Amino acid sequence: MEPWFQEVYRAVSRGEPAFRTFAAEKTVYLRSFHPRERLILLGGGHVAQPLCRYAADLGFAVTVVDDRPSFANTLRFPEAAEVVCEDFAAALRQLSICERDYVAVITRGHRYDADCLRTILTGPFPRYLGMIGSRRRVAGLFRLLEEEGYSRELLEAVHAPIGLPIGALTVQEIGISIAAELVQCRRQETPRRSRAAALVTDNVDLPLLRFLAEDPAPKALLTVIETSGSTPVKSGAMMAVDRAFRTAGTIGGGCGENAVLLEACRLIGSGESRCVTVDLSNDVAEEEGMVCGGQMKVFVEDLTEEDSGNGLRT
Repeated sequence: MEPWFQEVYRAVSRGEPAFRTFAAEKTVYLRSFHPRERLILLGGGHVAQPLCRYAADLGFAVTVVDDRPSFANTLRFPEAAEVVCEDFAAALRQLSICERDYVAVITRGHRYDADCLRTILTGPFPRYLGMIGSRRRVAGLFRLLEEEGYSRELLEAVHAPIGLPIGALTVQEIGISIAAELVQCRRQETPRRSRAAALVTDNVDLPLLRFLAEDPAPKALLTVIETSGSTPVKSGAMMAVDRAFRTAGTIGGGCGENAVLLEACRLIGSGESRCVTVDLSNDVAEEEGMVCGGQMKVFVEDLTEEDSGNGLRT
């Protein structure tokens, strides 16, 4: 049977989510692997620049669209994964928005906002759709679109005015308010309890998965399954190590990580697994200059022979 990490690696390489389940200490844990979410910024104006930076830092793959070459270029948006200089409606048809996408309508005028919404609302509704503008401007545009036949239910699903109400005035503050709303939407279904069976961290670490799937050397895998107090990473953080002490990924760094790595190296080839508790509230944390004061429980498993109790869902 093919190892789970090869299946996960193939799935996320295609841009598809994947899920791994595994048992540790009589609990079945779920580790999700979600590829970077695409954020489409419709409009390359002044708000788009800080928003692109903040969103890229948050792990979004940002696509910027504007019909003006002086605004739609990589010099203006170096953090963007893609910059499209095209009419908004035409660009949206090319981008083929899906239910996993995030879209921010931040164009330079009412007419362009309307064109964007007309195109978006006729296709799959994205996970997040926000539009900039005052309450009066938003209400007027929604009345127009409702008269054209767009349903009130769809229009009410649009986050407008865009962003969380933090009293933002500058373009940077507005960018932060929108970025915060993106995080709020992203984390709606993330478990809050650190001991939840669904692990919190769900990002895709491609170098880690590539190390597992393509490098033939025997390895051990470290997965944080529980946290309490203040810790450098949350549950779901992963790291792999081989006998040569080559590593990929991280479970927070420092002396605590090194201690678990030594235990992991000893397990390689044994076919065994065990849980190790890392205490960050003692002198180790102080010596490392950490502000953390919690504990992490790390599940360490030998990957030389796959545990028949582990599984994958995609």
